[in-house]
Amino acid sequence: MTTGSLPSHQAGRPALRLAARLLLAGQLLFILVTQFHTGGDANDHDSIFSAYAHSGDWKGVHALQFVAVAVLVAGLVVLSGALEISARRPVWAGRVGAALAVVSLGLYGVLQAVDGIGNKQVDHAWLTASDADKSARFASAEAMRWLEWGMSSYHAYAMGFALIALAAALAAVRTGAPRVVAALVAVTGLVYLVEGWVAGTGGFNAVHSVLIVASWLLSLTWMIWLVVITGRASGDRVVAEPAATTA
Repeated sequence: MTTGSLPSHQAGRPALRLAARLLLAGQLLFILVTQFHTGGDANDHDSIFSAYAHSGDWKGVHALQFVAVAVLVAGLVVLSGALEISARRPVWAGRVGAALAVVSLGLYGVLQAVDGIGNKQVDHAWLTASDADKSARFASAEAMRWLEWGMSSYHAYAMGFALIALAAALAAVRTGAPRVVAALVAVTGLVYLVEGWVAGTGGFNAVHSVLIVASWLLSLTWMIWLVVITGRASGDRVVAEPAATTA
């Protein structure tokens, strides 16, 4: 007996399409905006703090990064709902993933407040301080930086677990997407977890940068795949995968 039906399919397909487009738009916007982020060796505090203090678009870039992540998280939440519409039953892995995605957005908001506002202020205060105050101001700037490490680490953890949970939900509901899409979502989540660990233990080093690029490439792969799949003519069935087979 088939668990799917035409009304379910018609309700689920637009939501899946919206989720895919939000995800891709958010990821592309984030990558684009980040190209304007002031660069340098992020763990060379003397030089990078000076660069941050002189940056003219620092606050704007970080505000737009937050907007991009908000769009991406909206896509994850819509994806969770779309899977439930398609499955016609609660998909708890998807609900957990959506909740963790919202938590990650909250953490990212605090991260951007620390980085986009706090860092700018303490770095400028250090750069313009008198010789007598220079050492104390630099210590304050480093403390703010280390707080940023912690916020970045736990944001990455929350996003990583959100993606792994949503990957499990994708694997449990037939959406017309190959199983490899769910696998790529899960791998992206694992990369985020490693990224969180590296940020928390070594800061924004070269390994951290490589992990960020890896998460971007993986995300773009499965997001574009979802956009293509959900953009096809609505002839594919969307049905829940049976939890068990009875004799």
